Amino acid sequence: LTSRRCALAGVACTSIISCCCIVAGAVILATYGGAAATMMSTRLSSVALQKEMLVISLNLIVTLCTESTSFVHNISLRSALASESRLRFNSNLRLLTAAHGWSNPNGALLNGIMVILLIISYSSVSLATSYRIINDTAEVDIMGIPLLVLGIALLFQVVIALSGMRAAKILTWSSSSLDLTAALVHHAQLTPVPLRCMRSVSDFNVDAGPAKPSETQPSAWHAHPSIQKVIMSLWGLVVACAGWGALVLFIYNMPKDSHPITWKSWSVFPDDQNLLYSLEYPIVGGFLMTYINLAIIQGPLTLCLHCSELITNVIRDERHWRCGTRQKGIIPAMNPLKSVIANPLCLALFVAKPVLHWVFGLCFVLFAVINPSDINDANLAVDGTWMVMYPMQVRNYYIRQALQHPYVPVQILNLSIVLFVFACFFTLVALRQRRGPQPAAYGHLQTLANLVDEWAPVMWWGHKEDGITYCHAGTSNQLLPAVKMDCVYAGISVGSHPSVL
Repeated sequence: LTSRRCALAGVACTSIISCCCIVAGAVILATYGGAAATMMSTRLSSVALQKEMLVISLNLIVTLCTESTSFVHNISLRSALASESRLRFNSNLRLLTAAHGWSNPNGALLNGIMVILLIISYSSVSLATSYRIINDTAEVDIMGIPLLVLGIALLFQVVIALSGMRAAKILTWSSSSLDLTAALVHHAQLTPVPLRCMRSVSDFNVDAGPAKPSETQPSAWHAHPSIQKVIMSLWGLVVACAGWGALVLFIYNMPKDSHPITWKSWSVFPDDQNLLYSLEYPIVGGFLMTYINLAIIQGPLTLCLHCSELITNVIRDERHWRCGTRQKGIIPAMNPLKSVIANPLCLALFVAKPVLHWVFGLCFVLFAVINPSDINDANLAVDGTWMVMYPMQVRNYYIRQALQHPYVPVQILNLSIVLFVFACFFTLVALRQRRGPQPAAYGHLQTLANLVDEWAPVMWWGHKEDGITYCHAGTSNQLLPAVKMDCVYAGISVGSHPSVL
């Protein structure tokens, strides 16, 4: 019940936030005629910092909202896959795994729509804020159209998640792999296989029974078939980002009068020292082209971050299972909030999502070009004799018939470096082997069903019985001794008797 309440509370908060974004976007469009509402006025020296603080805050809010809806969507997808006897792991690639049937809320069609909505959500944040310079001050603005689109995208994600929840018979709301295994065994959807009490997930397809304990266990890389694809995708993203930066830099350096890169060109925020290469769109349809351009480039980043959830969830499941040899034991029921807060890897990914999307947003400086001959407002400053560049949507009637969408090579290189560190970290996590004789499961449901022979609110794993030929290891509601490394373990059904402790 606690997990269900947390999930529904998160979805309710997401619904409220989405409605607020829709209302705020509509009000800005109605009041300012499609322009931006001023959020704060600040000095020129601090405008970039103020704007980026607002952007990273919006990215954090979007991450909280999408995580809430994804939890409900993941729970319903697990149950839908279980009803089709296709559920193998507790953790799966949520948006890339679908139940049968195009009309199914957990099917491929709506999963594809969820992917698009997730990308649009983060793309909207990248376009939602701007700043404009008036005399010696700067105003940080929030734009109406991206805010409206963000609200609609979040609301549709809520609708799809709730539709999936209603369509599937939820086995358990817990995110624990042990709780899910117990529910599947209880409903006779999973049957323990005998003689495999010492077999890990890497031995699942091996036709073998009794085995001796092993000092080391396989890594997540070898345990879950999708982990390798996720890691390769992360490194592919790093290479693509570095190639993108190199291409923009090459295009910039093509003119003979281009300025060379110096140490002054390197900065966290885009400024007048940065190198710019612009794409120019006509004002008619310019916003749509900007969205498409941004979504195409930001889409791979969003998908890779989504796929990285698989690594954190698989490691979380294994970490939870390996508590069976510790003093406190395993508590199968797991609070979803506590499982994230208490897990450094989950927290790292949760922080990385808004930060990486924010760093990506720094690679773009979206603005409109103002023609001085069209300016009749004394409040707007003109720089010298040529033109002033203001953010997009300053005032409709001042914008020349062009939108510029510059790429900033310095910030693209910053993004490449951050992605490189991110990919290195998750690669090391996926390759890390577990120590100890307790067989690794990594959330593989059949393996857990084979290893757990006694269910209890608190469980310990270890040596249970001696035998003439084979010993037995399993779980108990009492602290168990360590397994014997020189013994062969099979199962309780193989002529054995209780050990003398």
